[in-house]
Amino acid sequence: MESKWSKIIIHASAFFAPFLVPILFFLISSEDEVKRTAIQALLFQIVFGIFIAIAGVLSVILIGLPFLLVFLAIFWIAPIIGIVKALSDQHWNYPIVGRWV
Repeated sequence: MESKWSKIIIHASAFFAPFLVPILFFLISSEDEVKRTAIQALLFQIVFGIFIAIAGVLSVILIGLPFLLVFLAIFWIAPIIGIVKALSDQHWNYPIVGRWV
């Protein structure tokens, strides 16, 4: 039960503290599933932050605009899916970085 709420907080942290909360949960938690979720959330924020920055730069020449819109949508939708899956006690991996951990 405790890991369920920990995972919900980690997923929801994407909207208020995307780096601090996953790092804290990784350091504090003793459960492997919570640590795995925290690392995935942190990697997801970093990787998609880089994707959004690159697409933002490329959007100046209009090539990156569609990519920017897609990356921003994934950046906001993926944590919401994670929250819903964590509420129903289902395992869920973040896109792209889920298999790295």
